[in-house]
Amino acid sequence: MKIAFMGTHGVGKTTLCFELAAALKRLDLSVDLVKEVARRCPLPINQDTTQDAQQWILHSQIAEEIQLDRDFDVIICDRAVLDNYAYLVKAAGRQASLEPLIRDWMESYHLLVKVPVMAPPSFDGTRDVSVNFQLAIDQLIDDLFTEYGLPCLRLPVGDRTSWVPSVLEALSLPRKAPQLDLF
Repeated sequence: MKIAFMGTHGVGKTTLCFELAAALKRLDLSVDLVKEVARRCPLPINQDTTQDAQQWILHSQIAEEIQLDRDFDVIICDRAVLDNYAYLVKAAGRQASLEPLIRDWMESYHLLVKVPVMAPPSFDGTRDVSVNFQLAIDQLIDDLFTEYGLPCLRLPVGDRTSWVPSVLEALSLPRKAPQLDLF
């Protein structure tokens, strides 16, 4: 099973990935994460990104998903290829040669979860802090979702404590591990 948390930068996807991984481990599932690939990109990212940088990120994301998929019950992705493609579109426009790959790869996720913008991004050493850039990427992701007709669990703005239970419910998984009888 492969789950992708999607959304612009600075919305809490990484934290949510780790929270869900902990919940799934408590259900005795083997879990690993595809951590945000952009942070390891050797080329410029954020508003200074290039087409080459975004292609590196996109293809690295796919490679990591393939690598982990064979060894774990659940793969949690901090982004999906569609998010990465949105940054590429913002930097260099639509890429007709990549769109069939993006559309096809999006079908490989069992659940797509859209994380909403709730606050401006804060600087963490890598993340761009421009609110306009954050909102532009979020809009591009939403536009691509709509155009591609993808099903998605959209998390509500507000109380984050409901988010992991909502994802577990969407996956038809219990919120807690069943109590084992001691005798």
